[in-house]
Amino acid sequence: MNQLADRIPDEVARTLEHEMRLVREAIALVASGGAPRVIVASLRLGGQLIDPGRRLAAESGVRLVPLWHADEHGVDIAIERDTDAEA
Repeated sequence: MNQLADRIPDEVARTLEHEMRLVREAIALVASGGAPRVIVASLRLGGQLIDPGRRLAAESGVRLVPLWHADEHGVDIAIERDTDAEA
């Protein structure tokens, strides 16, 4: 049991890094004009990515929109062009 408890923080850290990489790549794709909107779905730890993702998105001239699941136990993340900044 102790080995499982020792592995959990490493697995969480790897999952966070992987999911953050997906969000960064979506931000880069939309910011470059390659797509008007990208949804990163089925995130296990998406709620923890919203604030840092919003900062990165704002720095890139796009915006992050959380798409909460109906039961509010999960979130997908949409990256889209910031139409307010374009106006």
